[in-house]
Amino acid sequence: MKYIKLGNSNLNVSRVCMGCMGFGDPTIGMHTWTLPEKESIEVIKKGLDNGITFFDTAIGYQNGTSEQYLGKAINEYANREDIVIATKFLPRTEEDIKNNVSGQQHIHNLVNKSLDNLQMDYIDLYIYHMWDYNTPLYDILEGLNEVIEEGKVRYIGISNCFAWQLAKANALAEINDFSKFVSIQGHYNLIFREEEREMLPLCKTDNIALTPYSALASGRLSRLPGEDSKRLQEDFYAKLKYQNTETQDLEIIRRVNEISEKYDVSMTEVSLAWLLEKVTSPIVGATKMHHVDGAVNAVNLKLSSKDMNYLEEPYIAHDLVGVMADNKVSASDDDKVWQKYTKNTAR
Repeated sequence: MKYIKLGNSNLNVSRVCMGCMGFGDPTIGMHTWTLPEKESIEVIKKGLDNGITFFDTAIGYQNGTSEQYLGKAINEYANREDIVIATKFLPRTEEDIKNNVSGQQHIHNLVNKSLDNLQMDYIDLYIYHMWDYNTPLYDILEGLNEVIEEGKVRYIGISNCFAWQLAKANALAEINDFSKFVSIQGHYNLIFREEEREMLPLCKTDNIALTPYSALASGRLSRLPGEDSKRLQEDFYAKLKYQNTETQDLEIIRRVNEISEKYDVSMTEVSLAWLLEKVTSPIVGATKMHHVDGAVNAVNLKLSSKDMNYLEEPYIAHDLVGVMADNKVSASDDDKVWQKYTKNTAR
């Protein structure tokens, strides 16, 4: 395994991050394909034994049981100070808003719940899971700054946002002496490269770490068509992401397989080796032991510039899907929020 500094933080992380959405009680929550506790802990231990020190989960994964399983594994098999734990918090609910729970209090409530699930004293990287259009940005940033000052969180990251939102958030944090976001977790892989338009240049300029999810496109980039997994069969959201570009995506997948045969490695290794040239630490889900092997082996695979170009050449623009496609507020609408919460707030 190799290690790298996470953006502007002091965190050293493994070049691949184990994504923990596949861990959690399969009888509750959104997904039926997740691993129960014993199997989850076995996969996490396999990652630890192979040098993975960076783990990403969320309070929303299987009603918090993903956090619980991860915490149990780390507390049993690792030294806490050697591990970087990232977890994510969701926007305020309609019930929160109805009960006048502020953005600040919402963050305090959820960070305490995540710490309880993890059975830990602090979170290394606390991630704003998706943009909350019903809560002032100032309130979010102030709440995050408060939990950092309390020692419950070391650094903050953000997920599922546009580049202009991240830029504005960090600018607002700067003028108010709040902590800035040090990482972005967006949707990025060989068959979905829309982050290259604006997000990647912003992150390169400001040294913000890129830790993309869906690194293998929900398994599409790790196998030839027809070799379905349980997740691909049962995860509707995973199917939704790529349904309109199947022909072009299949050509890229075919090329991944071609290069994997050329180097006598797995398709997983080729797909991740390409991504590792672009980002800090891709988040790679694992529900089988060989998933860990593929992720770890990819760190040492070096693709030539010719290979990289060959893999990239068939790509066409993709429509935004899921959370990002659901964002209905325009930049001009957000400007009104920006003006309201920057006025007379600088400390």
